[in-house]
Order: sequence, then structure tokens, then C-alpha cells
Amino acid sequence: QVHLVESGGGLVQAGGSLRLSCAASGLSFSINAMGWYRQAPGKQRELVARITSGGSTNYADSVKGRFTISRDNAKNTVYLQMNSLKPENTAVYYCTPNQVYWGQGTQVTVSS
Repeated sequence: QVHLVESGGGLVQAGGSLRLSCAASGLSFSINAMGWYRQAPGKQRELVARITSGGSTNYADSVKGRFTISRDNAKNTVYLQMNSLKPENTAVYYCTPNQVYWGQGTQVTVSS
């Protein structure tokens, strides 16, 4: 059974940074692409960043240059480094390998 545990969220002022982690189990982590998604109140869940098994990355236009996705296959963990945070980045952040399995999410709140 796939299990995903996100952590690292919190309250931060605009311009600050956070590093999210997602620990995965129950899947062949190293061969799976992994994605970070977010859902703000009243909005649909959207892709933030994705990393393939080979390490190729893609980002939502709104976070390019500020967010960095990375992975550690030895730890079955994917990370999202978020810099220069903005209030509009406030959301619950989730990781997923395939948009079928989801963790509980981690809340990120950016104050102005």
C-alpha cells in the first residue's frame, strides 16, 4: 500500500523560505516520477513541480525561479525548497506519484 507523508509546512512571512519533505513507502520510489501539488481554499488542486525518475524537472510558471524540487532515492523522499514566498503561495501542499495516491498534505501559510 502506498503511503505518503508530507512535512515541513508552517507559517512564514512573505519573502521567507520553507522546505517541504515527502516520505514515500509502498512503491518503487526510484522509478516513479513525483509531483508536488497544492490546493488553496476555494480553488482546484494544481501542479507546483514535478521530477522524473531521471531527475528532470518542470514547474508551474508562477513558481519558476523560486521553488526547487529534488529527490533522494536512498531515503525515498522528495523535497520542495520554496524561497521568496508570497501570500498567494498559501495552500495545503501534497505530494503524489500519480495523482491516485495522496498524503495528508502540509499547510503552508504566508503572511504579508
